Amino acid sequence: VQLQASGGGSVQPGGSLRLACEVSGLSLRYYAIAWYRQAPGKEREGVACISGAKTTDYADSVKGRFAISKDNAKNTLNLQMNNLKPEDAAVYYCATGGATSPTRVPGEYKYWGQGTQVTVSS
Repeated sequence: VQLQASGGGSVQPGGSLRLACEVSGLSLRYYAIAWYRQAPGKEREGVACISGAKTTDYADSVKGRFAISKDNAKNTLNLQMNNLKPEDAAVYYCATGGATSPTRVPGEYKYWGQGTQVTVSS
């Protein structure tokens, strides 16, 4: 199983980015998948997750600003991030494998992508 995250970059506060995660070796029709982030000196945080049936869950800090979605046919995951804040800056990771229900608990996922950097600054 491999996950390839992309789409990170540098934006000003209030800007938007769209992250993508391509998955191979596992069907997202049957497994939950999630986005995590980790900023320097901070613990890894579950940002958003989506189940095989497309039930979603979000961290309170991103509700109303971030939207997780997936394309089961293409086996890809996306995270649309709007109204970005400096505190959203982090390395973002996608993870899947193991969980079928939406969960943001890191230990529930077996496979992790390499991460993509998001920088938010003026």
